[in-house]
Amino acid sequence: MEGEPPPSFDCQASKQRTTVERCINRLKNWRGLATRFDKTATVFQAGLRIASIFIWSAR
Repeated sequence: MEGEPPPSFDCQASKQRTTVERCINRLKNWRGLATRFDKTATVFQAGLRIASIFIWSAR
């Protein structure tokens, strides 16, 4: 049984978790999002959407 994952390991969930973590790390590269300079939630959400569009289009 060497080298086998534990019985409760879910490969699909692990892949999804990794994808989300990588996305969050890419968003943290945007200074305005990482430091939260925006005063209102609406402006912050708009910045988040713009950053997401740029990251998605760079794929």
